[in-house]
Amino acid sequence: MRFQNKVCIVTGGASGIGKAICQQMAAEGGKVVIIDISDSGQQAANEIDPTGNEALFIKTDISIYQQVEDAVKKTVDKWGRVDVLVNNAAIMTFKPILELSEGEWDKVMAVNMKSVFMFCKLCLPYMNGAAIVNISSVHYHETTANVIPYASSKGAMEAFTRGMSIEYSSDKVRINCVAPGAVDTPMLWSNPNVASGVEKITGKIGKPEDIAAAVCFIASAEATYINGASLHVDGGRLNIL
Repeated sequence: MRFQNKVCIVTGGASGIGKAICQQMAAEGGKVVIIDISDSGQQAANEIDPTGNEALFIKTDISIYQQVEDAVKKTVDKWGRVDVLVNNAAIMTFKPILELSEGEWDKVMAVNMKSVFMFCKLCLPYMNGAAIVNISSVHYHETTANVIPYASSKGAMEAFTRGMSIEYSSDKVRINCVAPGAVDTPMLWSNPNVASGVEKITGKIGKPEDIAAAVCFIASAEATYINGASLHVDGGRLNIL
């Protein structure tokens, strides 16, 4: 029970990879806070524990500082601390730069990267001997056309992770990235680049549970000597790209 009585915040926890992470952490004893803009987060919390004692859903637009601040406050008011933070939520656009609006660029950066900054900043005062796992992407390392904002946000996330690992003692908080490849989620199959064949999905396709297993390892005491790193969990996809 690697997360026994640990308080675990997971953004984008209502579905896909985030939901799988929440379920595994809860199964290993964690008290899970599901952060999501979708009301389906309540169903995900109920599936773990309908009493609300072990799973809490907080509807949050993670691009807005006040809502992130409120989410962290509700977590701390209930359980007094934060032991694990998983910054998983993300969005994509599928346009070339010349067709991309300023608002679309800003929204991707706000959801994918600004939220990481905000959650880390606001959770840190309540963390000690804690772990942060940021969900990056193979798109930071190798990418395709028409997803520049997404790839850029993941590059920024990895730089942020390395920098933060230097600023803070690993005794207080360890921070790492997990970079998934192609994972069987709605985000993959709704990608028009995949549908058109611009982004070819070859090789093994992962399951959300595959990523959850890696995240739970990195967030656990088993990984106390891992800090400022990026773990590729991609079935060898980078080798294919």
